Amino acid sequence: MDFRFANETEIAQWNDLILANPDNGSVFQGYEFAEQKRLSGWTPLFVIADKIALSVHEKNVPGIGKLWYIPKGPGVKTVVQMADMLPGLGKFATQHGAFVVKVEPELEKSDDATKVLLEVGLLPVRYVQPSSTIKIDLSPDIDTIIANLNQKGRHAIRRAERDGVTIKRVETNDENSREFFNLLTETAAGSFGIRQYNYYHEFWRRYAEAGLGQMFFAYVEGQVVSAAFAMVFGEKSTYKDGASVRQRTVYGASHLLQWHVIQWAKEQGSLEHDLLGAPPSSHINDESHPFYGFGRFKSSFNKEVTDYVGTFDLVIRPRQYSWWSKFGERLVKSFRYRFHHENWY
Repeated sequence: MDFRFANETEIAQWNDLILANPDNGSVFQGYEFAEQKRLSGWTPLFVIADKIALSVHEKNVPGIGKLWYIPKGPGVKTVVQMADMLPGLGKFATQHGAFVVKVEPELEKSDDATKVLLEVGLLPVRYVQPSSTIKIDLSPDIDTIIANLNQKGRHAIRRAERDGVTIKRVETNDENSREFFNLLTETAAGSFGIRQYNYYHEFWRRYAEAGLGQMFFAYVEGQVVSAAFAMVFGEKSTYKDGASVRQRTVYGASHLLQWHVIQWAKEQGSLEHDLLGAPPSSHINDESHPFYGFGRFKSSFNKEVTDYVGTFDLVIRPRQYSWWSKFGERLVKSFRYRFHHENWY
């Protein structure tokens, strides 16, 4: 495959090029996400590999070289396409000073798929984006969609409606963003790390202004008890951020909120809704898994878990990569979290 940087005309229509990829595109390969990651020190590189568009995120690691990261990509459809791309990708990365390329294609996990990727030289590493998720088919009519939901999810939705929970689509202004962030801080306390307020506000604003995102609030007696932000990209939608009060006054508020997200996504033309992140199918009922709580909520909409092959490193410069994998990555991640309270990636 021939690799080159995109020209200005191609960058101006980047989302259309990503949506034309074999995998029908990922919002995390889109133009808005590439620009958003600048706030975390990444430089977006817009690359064309024959007819496949790749958003590459680049960071310079002092004394080692450049790390390339392709979130939720490359946008291939099969492991054969992935294997065919690697020689050209490795050569192109070498020419531009990268010591490793981190990839996470959305290819469903299987023993055969993993075997092929290992045989072509990819090294499995800890995921950046979750490698398992739960999806909802939005291709039927809305009545069929709710009928197809897990019984637990339907019950929670109906109960929240009876108990007076109301849902609103709200603007991504500073007031609403701060309300959301406060809820997110409460939800994350002691469970997982979150980024600074400005990162979230800019993210939500960026996607809303592009017509690709919507913020939702759930209210009980006039008080916000749950919030969500969702994105739509082509025929796919994604539940990006969610938060709720710890003291649950009404059962099912978050379920009803997600149902309104689903209806909005359907209106926008989505045929598949990704709840973005769950324990792997082998651990969906494992209470010790760090994603167990998320999985319990999301599996109330659909019990089927989609497992992807995961995240892999394509090693370009073995000596530099050896130091990075043994020491460097741990150091920069620790430094970033200690001083910026966020993930290096």
